[in-house]
Amino acid sequence: MANVKTEDEIILFEKEMKDFWTKIKSIYGTEQISQTLALRDSCKESIKALSEILLQSQRISENQEHLTEIKSNLNQEQEQKKDLTDSIQELKEELMKKKEIISSKNKATKERVERLCKSKVLFEERLGLEIRRIHNEQLQFIFRHIDHKDPDKPYVFTLSINEQGDYEVTSCTPPLDCIAEFQLKVRETNNFSAFVANIRKAFTALTYKQSA
Repeated sequence: MANVKTEDEIILFEKEMKDFWTKIKSIYGTEQISQTLALRDSCKESIKALSEILLQSQRISENQEHLTEIKSNLNQEQEQKKDLTDSIQELKEELMKKKEIISSKNKATKERVERLCKSKVLFEERLGLEIRRIHNEQLQFIFRHIDHKDPDKPYVFTLSINEQGDYEVTSCTPPLDCIAEFQLKVRETNNFSAFVANIRKAFTALTYKQSA
């Protein structure tokens, strides 16, 4: 019985729908309904077209933002490149200045050593001294005829010119307690002949002291 009732209700609903559309057609007419449907379809198309335009506009806006970001990154990279180029140039200039300073110091040192070597004959004749040029632009001063018991016994000190351009005794054999004082004095007076003579006197005094 329930199934029969349901089928009857469906049939009744379909009949009511047909009657409804018959009334609609009688009121508006088939042409108006068609126009309404066409207008609806036209609205759908317009809405679809507008949606596509809005989507394209959004994409264009996003592309413009991306392009702006790329331009900003390029500008930053160019600035960084310029800063790096400027830093490299500054380092090059600083390196050139240091090279010039080192070259100037080396030249001055060599010239000073050359002047000392020119005094070699004078020192050898008057003080019984032998001067040798050794590694790192150092000069080795070898005194003999100091110890009368052993005239050939060498008394040696090695001299260099440091980065400040000052005389510096790097070794002394046998050691002398007064070597630092002599070194300071020659730096003050620049009297190199007196410096060498004083060291020879100190070696002689040391020999007499050891013999006593």
